[in-house]
Amino acid sequence: MFDHTSRYAALDTASHILPDGRAVTYARRRFLPPGASLPTLTLVNVVPGDRIDLLANRVYGDPLMFWRLCDANDAMDPLQMLADAAGDPSAALRAAMPQT
Repeated sequence: MFDHTSRYAALDTASHILPDGRAVTYARRRFLPPGASLPTLTLVNVVPGDRIDLLANRVYGDPLMFWRLCDANDAMDPLQMLADAAGDPSAALRAAMPQT
């Protein structure tokens, strides 16, 4: 259903039967892991103007892996995470090790 690098790849699916008898398959809800429980690969300094996809590409070699940065930093909003980190010169984002 999802690409193997997707944050949703390991989710189970479920089905819902509509009143007209059609079955709709969907991915179950993904719960965010506690960021502190993820092993740290590196710390990433953020400067004003950085984009989450460019940071992910720099760290993981894939801009679509931005969600790993979000997970490692307990962030639901990538833009807010970047703004907070860029506004504090002593702050760095955690980059989590890819899970296999």
